[in-house]
Amino acid sequence: MNKIFAILESARTIAVVGLSGRRCRPSHGVAEYLKRSGFRVIPVNPQETEVLGEKCYPDLASVPGEIDIVDIFRRSEFVPEIVEAAIRKGAKAVWMQEGVIHEEAASRAADAGLAVMMDRCILKVHQRLRRAS
Repeated sequence: MNKIFAILESARTIAVVGLSGRRCRPSHGVAEYLKRSGFRVIPVNPQETEVLGEKCYPDLASVPGEIDIVDIFRRSEFVPEIVEAAIRKGAKAVWMQEGVIHEEAASRAADAGLAVMMDRCILKVHQRLRRAS
């Protein structure tokens, strides 16, 4: 957990995979919070062109520059391919939102040196971190 807190404190860029343009979706609310909190949020969703005023990319490979955290809002069955893309991209961490669980992909990410958070909301953890500091 300390490694996750350290990465969350040092992170500047978060790619949100599965970010929806619909305000009612949890991904939208979390990304909006992250953006308001000072993170650069990069939407990744082939069904969108722009979310929260940011250009949306179809996949992680298309995102220019470095990514600190890959925040995953996709069903668990899609996690392995996202983790592989995060490893290729050189991300520092993968974060699987509440309800997103894939033990094998988490192990693969950890073996590749990425910090891993699974089945936890990045917004809630960030808020707890802010209260603790």
